[in-house]
Amino acid sequence: FLSLVAEFCCGFFVILILGNFWFLAVLYLLWLYLDWETPCAGGRRSQWVRGWTVWKYFREYFPIHLIKTSELNPNHNYLLGFHPHGVLVAGAFGNFCTGPTFKNLFPGLTPYLHIMPIWFGCPFFREYIMSAGMVSASKESVSYVLNNEGGGHASIIVIGGAEESLNAHPGSLTLNILKRKGFIKMALKHGAHLVPVFSFGENELFKQVANPKGSWLRNVQEKLQKIMGFALPLFHARGVFQYSFGLIPYRQPIHTVVGSPIPVKQNLNPTNEEIDQLHALYLQKLKKLFEEHKSNYGIPEHKSLIFE
Repeated sequence: FLSLVAEFCCGFFVILILGNFWFLAVLYLLWLYLDWETPCAGGRRSQWVRGWTVWKYFREYFPIHLIKTSELNPNHNYLLGFHPHGVLVAGAFGNFCTGPTFKNLFPGLTPYLHIMPIWFGCPFFREYIMSAGMVSASKESVSYVLNNEGGGHASIIVIGGAEESLNAHPGSLTLNILKRKGFIKMALKHGAHLVPVFSFGENELFKQVANPKGSWLRNVQEKLQKIMGFALPLFHARGVFQYSFGLIPYRQPIHTVVGSPIPVKQNLNPTNEEIDQLHALYLQKLKKLFEEHKSNYGIPEHKSLIFE
């Protein structure tokens, strides 16, 4: 959905340039230049945009649920690791960028969903995603959010990134996380408590063309991902009036379970050993969260998370 909106915004900008409204395009480019750093400085959220009625229908379509397992003290800042990426990241968007659900469950906390910086270079589209509470996934942006001295900020990072979307097949439980330790370092530097989040149903929304590791398709996808910064999974689902083929996601329930916080003491210069220790503890807590809740959401008892 966001990709379609981004394409529409870019197309509208091109029309302004080619049409009789080129001066508006020039004014917007000036605004873009002056406002370039805002996505790394907390963004510019709008409760009006986040409360649009269309997002209520978006959440109800699947439907999307947010499950609380523990209190999060608003006197602290938090770094929430979201898993898995899936194709759409619907659970992250629906729960943290729309409606009052998060605020009702975790009063006093303001969520910031960090996404790839490339999206903030898209004219007009950047204004919308910032209004929804999305900010850049750059180090500077994460630091800005977690530097809030009074607490009450929650950075949400999709840990597996675009690369993990290539594993987003129905039934897949493979997470790209073993080499991803930057979020651990950021949590240590800012003393932000770590919270594992697992979104059950995220990988069930689309069927993806078979792309096992080592296949020619996977090799091409991985090379393109390294060049462009985002992945290109080949997926399909249902249509508007039929269920055999289309790009509309299947109506599969999504249950985003927010785990218990892992207390983190601030360490401005953590060693590799300290980062590895906290990373191992995070993996342990994430696996425990999954195991405790998998039977509630249709995951067979013999299935477990696979860390890569």
